Amino acid sequence: MFADDFRIFCGDLGNEVNDDILARAFSRYPSFLKAKVVRDKRTGKTKGYGFVSFKDPNDYVRAMREMNGKYVGSRPIKLRKSMWRDRNMETVRKKQKEKKKLGLR
Repeated sequence: MFADDFRIFCGDLGNEVNDDILARAFSRYPSFLKAKVVRDKRTGKTKGYGFVSFKDPNDYVRAMREMNGKYVGSRPIKLRKSMWRDRNMETVRKKQKEKKKLGLR
């Protein structure tokens, strides 16, 4: 994603929803940047959630208001403000170092 974007958490995604389907649902907003469905690294199966990012906070607010509960694929989507920006970067770096030590990255 992008460092200075406005990001929405998209929950309750069906198994058929991929990055393209999620992107199509939000691409009508002019500052739409990217859609990403989170997948299990080992199996490749969707985890049932993803993220959508916008450059303009106005599009972010409109999308939250207009798209929450709309069908994307076979299920109504549940939207929430993503908390990614609120995370402590030092905590993230420590976790990455721990994973590296364990050979997970």
